[in-house]
Amino acid sequence: MAAITTYTSSQKFLHWALFALVVLLYGLTFGEEFYPRGDPAVDAIWRLHISFGLLLAAFVLWRVVLRGVKGAPELPAEMSPLEQTAAKVGHFALYALLVALPVLGILLTWFRGDSLSFFGLFTVPAPFAADRATARTIRELHELCANGILIVAGVHALAALYHHFIRRDAILTRMLPGSR
Repeated sequence: MAAITTYTSSQKFLHWALFALVVLLYGLTFGEEFYPRGDPAVDAIWRLHISFGLLLAAFVLWRVVLRGVKGAPELPAEMSPLEQTAAKVGHFALYALLVALPVLGILLTWFRGDSLSFFGLFTVPAPFAADRATARTIRELHELCANGILIVAGVHALAALYHHFIRRDAILTRMLPGSR
């Protein structure tokens, strides 16, 4: 059986779609600062944040399933054991944060006493009563994970660029659209 040398088209799509969604969601969190408290635009921004967060959750689930079914290319043998371990820990951290963020976001919405709405197409009411103290704690964890994913993804991107421009190996190109 031949070794996998690149990611599937679906895996590549999900990689870049998740990147775009994380950036969009992070940007939306700052959108409310442009409007005065109580402005209806702030509610619209949070409805969008929740909807895109639910889309992120669906894409993360799809990505995890695909990773389990299709696997991933082996790391280059030229990488030292320390580099391979760092790569595996980094990928695990990214997956953990990608799972934690939407789960915490869903719990935060519900503990605030709000329903989840996916672009107005369907609504999932909170399954329990609002609890502001719990919501505050979850919000802090959600923000911590959001900042954490930016840091881990930044290191991930720098490592990919290092491999591409300094090591000149195929680590980056195997995740680029159109590569085989």
